Amino acid sequence: MSDGVTQQLTRPVGEPSPGRTTGPRAVPTRPGPAPTTTRSRWAAAGAILAVLAWLAGAVVVHLTQGTADLDLAGLWQVLTGQAAGTDGAVLAQSRLPRLLAALVVGSALGAAGATMQGVARNPLASPDTTAVNAGAYLALTILAVTGIPLGLFGSATVAFAGGLAAASLVIAVSAGTQVSAIRLVLAGSALTLGLSAVTSVLLVLFPWQTQGMFAWGAGSLAQNGAAAVTALAPVVVAGILAVVLLGRRLDLLQLGDDAARSLGIAVGRTRIALVALAVLLATSAVTLAGPIGFVGLCAPVLMRLLARAIPPLRRHRVLIPVSAVAGIALVLTADVAVREMFGAVQGVTLPTGVATTILGAVFMVALAQRMRTGLAGEALASLRSGTTIGRRAPWLLVLGTLVLLVGAGTAGILLGDSTVLLGDVANWLRGAASVRIEVILETRVPRMAAALTAGAALALAGALVQAVTRNPLADPGILGISASAGLGAVVTIVAGASVGFATTLGGALAGASMATIALFVLGARGGADQGRLVLVGVGIGAAASALTTLLLVRTDPWNQNAAVTWLGGSTYGATFGSLVPTLVVLAVCAVTLSAWHRELDLVQLDETTPRSLGVNVPGLRRGALFLAVLLTAAATAGVGVIAFVGLVAPHAARLVVGKRHALLLPLAALLGALLVVTADIVGRVVLAPDQLPAGLVTAAIGTPYFIWLLWHMRARRS
Repeated sequence: MSDGVTQQLTRPVGEPSPGRTTGPRAVPTRPGPAPTTTRSRWAAAGAILAVLAWLAGAVVVHLTQGTADLDLAGLWQVLTGQAAGTDGAVLAQSRLPRLLAALVVGSALGAAGATMQGVARNPLASPDTTAVNAGAYLALTILAVTGIPLGLFGSATVAFAGGLAAASLVIAVSAGTQVSAIRLVLAGSALTLGLSAVTSVLLVLFPWQTQGMFAWGAGSLAQNGAAAVTALAPVVVAGILAVVLLGRRLDLLQLGDDAARSLGIAVGRTRIALVALAVLLATSAVTLAGPIGFVGLCAPVLMRLLARAIPPLRRHRVLIPVSAVAGIALVLTADVAVREMFGAVQGVTLPTGVATTILGAVFMVALAQRMRTGLAGEALASLRSGTTIGRRAPWLLVLGTLVLLVGAGTAGILLGDSTVLLGDVANWLRGAASVRIEVILETRVPRMAAALTAGAALALAGALVQAVTRNPLADPGILGISASAGLGAVVTIVAGASVGFATTLGGALAGASMATIALFVLGARGGADQGRLVLVGVGIGAAASALTTLLLVRTDPWNQNAAVTWLGGSTYGATFGSLVPTLVVLAVCAVTLSAWHRELDLVQLDETTPRSLGVNVPGLRRGALFLAVLLTAAATAGVGVIAFVGLVAPHAARLVVGKRHALLLPLAALLGALLVVTADIVGRVVLAPDQLPAGLVTAAIGTPYFIWLLWHMRARRS
């Protein structure tokens, strides 16, 4: 990616283009048409022909790929009516519906992504990063749980409502006078985590009503005939034509709101109409094939990369249809690659969205290398205690939190599908309890201990990462470390015939370590930028989640309910033996951090101050990250993937007691433990005897907090 193209793609909203007149009295001029020289026309025609050739090649390979032996000659005979029988039936009943689904879904996602990027003037805007796909998926899951027979168009309407609500929230949070690409991605990623948590809850609680939706949720082109595709195809075609007709207005929106208004554009109505059309296209694709990830990001970006050399592609009336064709080619190429890699039999059942998500994660990381995200100025040291007690008697807050934690832990032991008394606990400790009480407490006490230690470990990991990166948005979950630890654990579970806790812990540690190395190697390129680090982490997390889904769908399709429960962060099945690694790591951290807390106070200020005072900043950063990886891996191996604890607990502690790590670290650990213990109690009690994984509850709690944090940062910058 050349610097010029990258600057064109990643120019922040509100920043003028090179050579554009600015100032309070600047008079906007109507943008002239793209150059129409013979050379540019030939270049545009060549680019379009190249994309069409890519599409044609993918179509041919797609039609000849499968369990039935059908080569090019046989395909030609079938298409010309010279062959009949098995080959014709395979083509008509299996491959053509899948091809038609790819045509409709790919074109819808490509056009939707190009439209969203144009409206937001943001190269990272897409149905994925604005949570449209997650909102539509949740809406369709709710519809499946209720069992209301609305039909295809009714389902599409429900998906549209869910996607539009999610997109509206993300756009509202990321808007402002200085919108940055990273804020939109962060808001969309956080909302996606929250919506996915609710979706996972429904999948766990209603396994029969939602059977098959786990794999479908990763994006699958498998179709039961062509009826659904042919019914929704006119909707997609009409939507693409509508955004193409609005392409001129979309071009004018690139000048900025004031300039567009001066040229007669009703900015508000135009933006609402374009967003609604983009959501309609994206949710139609979700209705047909599930949320196929990142096609709406990659296809338009690929075409925008050609716009510098091919000026006609800068006009949205050209860019949108070309992006639609590129979206089809991407979907078909991903589907062909999956079936080629895993064989004609298994490849048909594997989600196509896994391959597109991995490709999209690579695109996101590549764009992040040169992107100015607008978050480099945030300093954790600027946050002060927000309460009088926090300023005057911070240890009282720590003691009060400890009392609350003891109370919550006691409640967790006593409450559940059956209630026990304190006297029963006392008898159990003396070894004089009944068999029933022994069975209950030997299950609940390890679960409470696992929730407590995992919450403390994740909170400390988040506090350490936030300190050494000086990033208030850093968290093992947001940065992809937790998802990578989960991937490592799943790999060991899938690969081994008999897997113990030690093996799972080793896999989680390996996954978290690899993610951390990749995160800081890729996130530090081109200079320190906190937003870039988070953006790279989001990409790593997306890739790790896609690979985890692939492993689970491919190797254990009959046990997906248990897999979703573990990945949601469940204390079910915890034993006292599984607590040992987390307790050891916590003890090591307590000893180490008692000597490092002053250095952490200094390193959160800037790069220069701690170095001038003799602090070995690189060594401290490596040591803190090493401890964070150990903490995350131990917690993930014990209770699965739990998100947002490493964000919420340290940030809440910092707002209460300020920046001193001597107080911040113990309070963050206590708050993290309290959060997970409370989430585990809620998950066990609210729907008893059914249970919700604690990680899903923390995601439901953490998502609103994260959205509020982004809104607070937006308000400070506006």
